[in-house]
Amino acid sequence: MIYLKSPEELAIIKQNGEILGKCHAEVAKAIKPGITTLELDKIALAFIKDNGAHPSFLNYKVGSKTYAYSLCISVNDVVVHGLPGNLVLKEGDTIAIDAGVYKNGFHADSAYTYGIGNVAEEAQELLKRTKESLYVGIQQAIEGKRTGDIGSAVQVYTEARGYGVVRELVGHGVGKNLHESPEVPNYGRKGEGSKLKAGMVIAIEPMINLGQKNIVMDKDGWTIRTRDGRPSAHFEHTVAVGKEKAEILTTFAPIEEVLKTSTVLLNI
Repeated sequence: MIYLKSPEELAIIKQNGEILGKCHAEVAKAIKPGITTLELDKIALAFIKDNGAHPSFLNYKVGSKTYAYSLCISVNDVVVHGLPGNLVLKEGDTIAIDAGVYKNGFHADSAYTYGIGNVAEEAQELLKRTKESLYVGIQQAIEGKRTGDIGSAVQVYTEARGYGVVRELVGHGVGKNLHESPEVPNYGRKGEGSKLKAGMVIAIEPMINLGQKNIVMDKDGWTIRTRDGRPSAHFEHTVAVGKEKAEILTTFAPIEEVLKTSTVLLNI
């Protein structure tokens, strides 16, 4: 079942998107060599709680598994769902922060990938192109088009530059539940998939690998890595399908303000 959101519900999700963007910015301020991923998670938890919201990921259940953190933090070859812990960040790392906010009955979901210090040129390019592919996909989130139009746009843009598009992990509807219908793959064919209608809210989230598309899961049952060990990037917005143009309900603006003045993080 696909639920269309009212203007009032879209406004709630957008308000949550503002909290989420500011949360990302607070985390970004702390990203530097020497900090652990668990320390970053604690910053996000405190910020979200201070804003009267709940981290969407905290205590999220998948079958018999329960996610115990506020963030997914994916470093270098980790594609998604990296567990915060004692991993110490270092110069040259890339780090994807994926977070969600739940307040007033609705979720907002977004992700951003950072480069720390002197990042390899090919990794810098991967981050830049993955972020660009997100907006290429968002341009297709218009009433009358289909999820395959979004996926095709992302796939064509990234594969033309030699990157691998992850198949097993996809975007999704967002609303009263963190994950709703429809699925929104980052690959596909134009004109195929679920038909888009104004009022649908979806998370578009390219997960793009520097090398091959293949992935593996760690023994922890959460962490997904590239099979070839090369870096991956992840960018995500929560988006409302519009009649003529998509509306982005989450925001990177607070993040980009931090990046403008940071001496540590790569500004792509």
